[in-house]
Amino acid sequence: MCKEKYVWLLFISLTLLTVACSDQPQSEGEMYDANQIREELSQLDHNSDIIYGKEIFDDTKSVVPDHVGNELSCLSCHGDGGLAPNSPMVGITKKFPKMRRGKLTTIEDRINGCFVRSMNGDKLEEDSREMKAMVAYFEFISKDVESKKDITWRMNNDKKKVPEPDLTNGARLFVEKNCVSCHATDGSGTSDQTGPALWGDGSFNEAAGMTKIEKATGFIQNNMPKGKEGTLTDQEAADIAAFLLSHERPSGDPEELTDYHLDPSRSYITKERREAIRNGNFDWTSLDVIVPKEKQQN
Repeated sequence: MCKEKYVWLLFISLTLLTVACSDQPQSEGEMYDANQIREELSQLDHNSDIIYGKEIFDDTKSVVPDHVGNELSCLSCHGDGGLAPNSPMVGITKKFPKMRRGKLTTIEDRINGCFVRSMNGDKLEEDSREMKAMVAYFEFISKDVESKKDITWRMNNDKKKVPEPDLTNGARLFVEKNCVSCHATDGSGTSDQTGPALWGDGSFNEAAGMTKIEKATGFIQNNMPKGKEGTLTDQEAADIAAFLLSHERPSGDPEELTDYHLDPSRSYITKERREAIRNGNFDWTSLDVIVPKEKQQN
């Protein structure tokens, strides 16, 4: 009897430990209430900086066109004003300042990083109303988060390992999974809010984090297809990511971007790599994150 009781207690302890240590993202309702945030936003003065910050976030290319060099907005990746559960911005201000790429990075630095890479545009002045408004919006939606330790819902879009991609299969899946209905057959997109450009002049430049194969794979698997998020296998997501990243995209301003993404030890799919991929002579296994076909488990 005592032995059975001990086994039962051990089972409960291990179960609780597994749950507590799980790195899976929490659901939206467990840690923040998006509906409550929306309600609180609706009660604010329409002319407030917070609302202006939300307007910039939701329709970046229209509200601050001089700072956006493509057809994207913040909403292109972070749905519902950053409240959507897949890639939420709730709590983001609690993560900064922090050391990033060897330097102390503020929330303003991080915002401008997106402007020059994901938006392929120009930085906001740190003392501008636009920058202050964006920070004010992030602070408002993050106000009930006490510290970065409480941010359990931030989904990790970076895969630690990616199966060696199959470009031909990626092209087939892009049509089969109906990606074309939102992103168009030529990848130019149909809307920055519901079907952003995936390649070409309207898309993010080659220094954006999304040009890393592990991030593109993770983002696609976590967020696509709409309504069926999480249904793609690692291989399918990797194949689609490789297909998207094989196409041309803006190089960006070299003075703003530096050469960080050009380091061959990193997994950014740069112009040279894109050309090699399309010509069929790029060795995917030269990237540390890639698991060669022969080493993949069946």
